[in-house]
Amino acid sequence: MEDILRIGGREIKNRLFIGTGKFSSYNVMKLALEASNAEIVTVALRRVDEASKTENILDYIPKRCILAANTSGARNADEAVRIARLAKAAGCGNWVKIEVIQDNKYLLPDNLETVKATETLAKEGFIVLPYMSPDLSMARRLVDAGAAAVMPLGSPIGSNRGFKTRELVEILISEIKIPVIVDAGLGAPSSACECMEAGCAAVLVNTAIAIAEDPVVMAKAFSDAVKAGRMAYVSGIPRSEKNARASSPLTGFLRNE
Repeated sequence: MEDILRIGGREIKNRLFIGTGKFSSYNVMKLALEASNAEIVTVALRRVDEASKTENILDYIPKRCILAANTSGARNADEAVRIARLAKAAGCGNWVKIEVIQDNKYLLPDNLETVKATETLAKEGFIVLPYMSPDLSMARRLVDAGAAAVMPLGSPIGSNRGFKTRELVEILISEIKIPVIVDAGLGAPSSACECMEAGCAAVLVNTAIAIAEDPVVMAKAFSDAVKAGRMAYVSGIPRSEKNARASSPLTGFLRNE
């Protein structure tokens, strides 16, 4: 049976979502998106300028991609809602990644304000993907608020530290019914693969691809890692054992003649 992720009434086959910040140029970003075959792309409103007479980031995003506006820069729910509405008016559609951050040092999300923004935007018909700290009670509130998925951090934004929140994220996976998508801090394809092996529905990666020596090849590497991790999860990863277990019998193959 085909393994397809469904969000907001859409079928998503590629479980690698990509952010568009930090690339050296829009052309490099475009090549990376094409190499990965990504279907979901996030973009901050400040990089969208329909009135620009020069370059517009939207011109470099493949037409097949679903665009999700990112409310980065919002410090409370009201600001996030305003950014989402402006992004929709600018042609970004009704998918939105809610990002509400008041902490300037660690860039950790404000879960309470995120819930407020999610509730408002979901009622207005937005497909809301809230970035959050992995807390089960908050995840449940986001579900009740109408979130289409939840996006817990793997580690702090841009840190490339990997999947440090695994045990908390696994609780969300086991307890809530909407997709769990790890966002932030995944510095290597192996970390993305680990997320998928744990049962995550998808991952979102930006920095690790954008600042790689070869972002195009790195985008392909992440895409392949996500596919491998998902295949492993679906096929049933054997549990770990405390003691060794021989893969071939250790008796019965030597006889005295």
